[in-house]
Amino acid sequence: MDQIVNSGDSDNHLQSETTLKSVCRSCHGGCGVHLHVKDGLLVNVTGDPDSPLNKGRLCPIGAATMDLVYHPDRLKYPMKRKPPRGSGEWERISWDDALGEIAERLQSIKEEFGAESIAMGTGTGRHHIRWVSRFGHALGTPNWCEPGFAQCFHPRVNTSIQTMGDFPVCDFTGDVGPECIIYWGHNPVNSGPDGETRFNVRDSLAYKPKIIVIDPRETYLAKKADLWLQLRPGTDDALALAMLNVVIFEKLYDEEFVTKWTHGFTELAERVKDMPPEWAQDITWVPADKIREAARLYARTNPSMMEWGCAIEHTPACIQTIRAISMLPVLTGNIDVPGGWVFGMHGLGRFPSLIENLSEEMNAKRLGADRFKMLCGEGADLPAAHIPTLLQAMREGKPYPVKAFLVFGNNTLTTYANTSLVYESLMNLDFMVCADLFMTPTAELSDIVLPAASWPEIDQVAGMPTIAANVVLAQQKAVQIGECKSDEEIFVELARRMNLDSCTESVQDVLDQMVGDGLGITFDELRGEGFVQVPFKYRKYETDGFKTPTGKIELYSTRLEAMGYDPLPYYEEPPESPVATPELAEKFPLVLTTGGRIPFFFNSEHRQLRQLRKAHPEPVAEIHPETAADLGIEDGEWMSIETSRGKIKQKAKLTFGIDPRVIHAEHGWWFPEGKAPEYGVWDSNANVLTSNLPPYDPAMGTYQLRALQCKVAKI
Repeated sequence: MDQIVNSGDSDNHLQSETTLKSVCRSCHGGCGVHLHVKDGLLVNVTGDPDSPLNKGRLCPIGAATMDLVYHPDRLKYPMKRKPPRGSGEWERISWDDALGEIAERLQSIKEEFGAESIAMGTGTGRHHIRWVSRFGHALGTPNWCEPGFAQCFHPRVNTSIQTMGDFPVCDFTGDVGPECIIYWGHNPVNSGPDGETRFNVRDSLAYKPKIIVIDPRETYLAKKADLWLQLRPGTDDALALAMLNVVIFEKLYDEEFVTKWTHGFTELAERVKDMPPEWAQDITWVPADKIREAARLYARTNPSMMEWGCAIEHTPACIQTIRAISMLPVLTGNIDVPGGWVFGMHGLGRFPSLIENLSEEMNAKRLGADRFKMLCGEGADLPAAHIPTLLQAMREGKPYPVKAFLVFGNNTLTTYANTSLVYESLMNLDFMVCADLFMTPTAELSDIVLPAASWPEIDQVAGMPTIAANVVLAQQKAVQIGECKSDEEIFVELARRMNLDSCTESVQDVLDQMVGDGLGITFDELRGEGFVQVPFKYRKYETDGFKTPTGKIELYSTRLEAMGYDPLPYYEEPPESPVATPELAEKFPLVLTTGGRIPFFFNSEHRQLRQLRKAHPEPVAEIHPETAADLGIEDGEWMSIETSRGKIKQKAKLTFGIDPRVIHAEHGWWFPEGKAPEYGVWDSNANVLTSNLPPYDPAMGTYQLRALQCKVAKI
């Protein structure tokens, strides 16, 4: 296959037509693609029919790649803001001037306040995410953050590693189909995360598995489900504990597996003995008989899968909720078996994060490290800073000041909770840099904006599913747009300019190391193949055991106990709820849930792409017809949604698929077509409503994004 090595502006011509195998990264990624290049231009993007992940298909977001790459509003050169912060006035500067000023300002802040006063921020799970922490560690700061590390995916990763020694994924690409699938707080036909694409989920339906959906909303999968458990938002832990009660005390568990391969079964049984479905029904709003039926169906139908999503990671009971849910596949023996939960083959070597550069003293300075060991310390796969503590350091200088914030691929004002407090924090910075594809409300607050390359403009690797890396794919640079640079290249150039001791290797050197450690080949060899699917092995624990202190799956977690946390799962009422805060519920009588994925956008991204915005032009909030009628709200009308933190507006969608006591608001909304510099970020952004205030999950620092109290009104 011909290779492209292309630099300069997009009108530089190649003399041949070439097709490159690559991997779509318009969301977390995973779908194999063909990039068709002619005369230096990307002329088409099609699905790779050989890919085991998507088999030639593309979702609406992937199909809009041409619009993304060649969008007229793309940032194409560095810019410097004219004072004051948020002025909306910019001037073009050179890369040399941009990198020079960034290096000078960072060095000055580091010398005066210490490296820890510089923070790094990024968005969810893209090609560059690990490079953000890598540059931070090379610079000497422990303070890097990404909203998902405490609120999405990484609570599951860290908890699974502590409990099982690895992170399990569903066996969608194996030869054995599941007989039963639970979709718990997860609608992957819309989100398609982490290489477990929406296509594999749809394909699995051909096996005609029994389906159990646990969700406050009647999703596409809920309509197809044998059982839909419509729980009260934020009570997943109570539901899981009650299901464990049924599995244990009706002796539905896999006795041989539990006896040989788990630690702490007796203690778990003692913990849940007083938590039958009758206990859980008043908490969860799910009838006891339905809880019992779901537990029996799942336990008696093998092999079975568990598809879980970030909805279970949005309350301060995050870690123990994940622990409780994860024990259902464990007790039923659906671990590392065909058609069940499996551990990956790890075909991609571990990313060189450079965390070893940090001294013990500097690691201890990581914001939140004194409290949240599963996020910031020894319980984390990759330690990160606690975002609310980081924002406080920006605003108040406590426990020490954070003076600079470098943001790569994140629209912080839309994706961090409690937007008003986030705005106040960012406005208090001495220096801020933002690298992105488009100008955003967050970028408008920066001192310097850098033009980032989109995924068809980048050389990278992807291991899918994420963490498991059963398929390793080459992401290949096909074109060059303007002066855009990949985030990875920016870090390397900045590290070299600052004369850092590390992070100065070329991007390809790092890719060669990762691919070599995993597959024993070079990145160029992988690029020639497009992707490599690693031969799969099941029941790896039979020869290797589990990578935990006991060598078993720890129902009773010795690691959590050693860190000072409860070794067994428990129930905890959300701190803001009709039960916990009845006085607040009198003023805000409805329960707000947020975050349901929109199939045409990825979090806050892609709203300027014409064909995607045409498919979903405005923010939509789901409300039950009875609730709407009581308030005089008709379908399609704008309505206000208000919490104690703020008020927004979204269009009402009347549906019987939501409880009359619950409202669902879409997240990530801003309006690129709106007036700069705010672009309507205060109008419909769900994070205006959410909270980042304590109490937090004691191990993970997670705050409450769902199950909040709200009220709605007709506009």
